[in-house]
Amino acid sequence: MSAGLNSVFSSLTLLDWAIVAAYLLISLFVGVYFTRRASSSMASYFVSGRDLTWWLLGTSMVATTFAADTPLAVTGWIRTDGIWKNWFWWNYIFSHVFIALVFARLWRRANVITDNELNEIRYSGKPAAFLRGFKAFYYSTLFNFIVMGWVISAMAKVLKVFFGVETTVAIAICLFIAFFYTMMSGLWGVMLTDFFQYFLALAGTIILAWVVIGSPEIGGLSGFVEKLGTIDEKHVALFMTPSSGDPVSDGFWSSSFFTFFVYLTVIWWSSHNTDGGGYFIQRMLSAKSERDSVLGTAWFAINHYIIRFWPWVLVALASLIIYPTADVAKGDNEAMYVVMINNFLGPGLKGILFVTFLAAFMSTLSTHLNWGASYIMNDLYRRFLYKDGTEKHYVMVSRLCTLVLTILAGYFAMHISNIGKAWIFLWAMSAGIGLVLVLRWFWWRVNAWTEISALASSLAAIFILVLYTRSQGIPLELKHQILVIPVSVLTWIIVTFATKPEPLGTLNEFYTRVRPWGWWKPVSDMNPEIEKPRLTPVLINWVLGVSFILFGMMGSGKMLLGSTFTGLVMVIISAISGVIVYLRLRKELAD
Repeated sequence: MSAGLNSVFSSLTLLDWAIVAAYLLISLFVGVYFTRRASSSMASYFVSGRDLTWWLLGTSMVATTFAADTPLAVTGWIRTDGIWKNWFWWNYIFSHVFIALVFARLWRRANVITDNELNEIRYSGKPAAFLRGFKAFYYSTLFNFIVMGWVISAMAKVLKVFFGVETTVAIAICLFIAFFYTMMSGLWGVMLTDFFQYFLALAGTIILAWVVIGSPEIGGLSGFVEKLGTIDEKHVALFMTPSSGDPVSDGFWSSSFFTFFVYLTVIWWSSHNTDGGGYFIQRMLSAKSERDSVLGTAWFAINHYIIRFWPWVLVALASLIIYPTADVAKGDNEAMYVVMINNFLGPGLKGILFVTFLAAFMSTLSTHLNWGASYIMNDLYRRFLYKDGTEKHYVMVSRLCTLVLTILAGYFAMHISNIGKAWIFLWAMSAGIGLVLVLRWFWWRVNAWTEISALASSLAAIFILVLYTRSQGIPLELKHQILVIPVSVLTWIIVTFATKPEPLGTLNEFYTRVRPWGWWKPVSDMNPEIEKPRLTPVLINWVLGVSFILFGMMGSGKMLLGSTFTGLVMVIISAISGVIVYLRLRKELAD
């Protein structure tokens, strides 16, 4: 293989371009086909008329989290720190299982168009209205722009390595590709293209891993396992221990073990995604029934953690074996995934992998455009600015919002160079609010000021940390960002008990509408006819569900990396846990 970046530029063949053209024509067709259905109402445009089956909404969830940035960021982390660094997103196993078991039902019962709309059902008065408007603005703009920015930035890297296209041109191409069908077809088009795009993208990653591992440089799976001994063992570590993390030599707060400890114990319950997160909630709200919402979210978790991840790992580790340094990509470890595509795939296959990136990119960007527009329209424009418009008027303005969001996302993409760092910074922007988002469903005492103070203190803390680190000339690291959580938690606890609870009338409306678990005695006493659901069976199912997903993911990886017996034992534990939790849930879902 050649050693320079210029040598990995290669023009796609006619066959490759035919594959790309076919994919784009299908996406265009979907956008046009669903235009009329999406145009009928806000509910059709943003929640697909609440008519989605579990397999479609679950696949759409996993397609959205599979963006062009994902294999790049995973590759960069594995090449620099090791597989264990992916615990930054693996830790969400704990919350995603809980979302499938609990929040998937509660959100479907809420029967709203956006999660922000729930704020004026759970809370009352001007604080509730302010919270709804502020969160809609914050998450649809600044927060959403960072996400779309890194997704576009990742696709720009792909285009640059494939064709040598400069970043500005690459970003413009990416935006143009995704915008049209999202604007025309709303969530209908997003969901249908997501379904097609996910299986296309998954097939592409498996093909790449198969070809790379079977290449002469690697020598098949047995050769791959043997050659893993030629790279630093830190790269294949699934867990980080105090000794491997060097807390003594590095200092505990700067050690890899501290980072791993935070990933495993803090992030999953402290983030804004704890009860689902915006676009996940959008899909749960679109389900035909509670059963579809639960099964769809469970289907997402199985795909997200067990099925799609390990092909990326195989390619990333193989890249380390073949290219110990990233010189071939001008030092960009994240771009090495694309280098492997260029250097190992021939005509046809290269076109399929290029379409894989297009599919992953378009599924994520289209989701964020539609989701962001839903916040602006349902929680700002329709709620505060223009309340008496027709449904067709709101759909038309929604399409204009999509255009504006697309342009602004492109601007943010110009300023994001490292995807992995952007992921961590985004978490810190709302760290500390996660526990509040859970408790508002389980504890009657939480009020609007609780949530306002949690979000405001998180934003204030991260802003102060950014100013401090810049003034000291040091990078903003996780050890700084973790300080956001105690500041936020302490703030909202004090504010909660210093302010009045929500009126019983408001709480009663919420309780009868969603029938939540937890501590609702003042309200449940008013509704003796509503059966009080027990929390203990849910917690048992949660443990079993986590065991199913976690051991399935770890066991698959262990077998691929050469620890066959250990991996097999883990897979057996996973299967047993999965069967038990399924049998426990079957009667509930049938009811």
